[in-house]
Amino acid sequence: MSFQAYLDNIEKQTGVSPEGFIKLATDKGLTAPGTKATVITDWLKADYGLGHGHAMAIVKLLKDRAGLK
Repeated sequence: MSFQAYLDNIEKQTGVSPEGFIKLATDKGLTAPGTKATVITDWLKADYGLGHGHAMAIVKLLKDRAGLK
């Protein structure tokens, strides 16, 4: 499955676009330097019911597009 397919499935499941997740994570301070992936995946699992693989795809999205390091 391609990365884009993961993002498409996440949007279908949650109703939140990739850009929406970037905004939500940024608003929560989860794109700040030093933020651990576990904090982000825990949030995504709890609030959106994502599995680990899909949550990690959002972490990658944040690294690629929102400056998460």
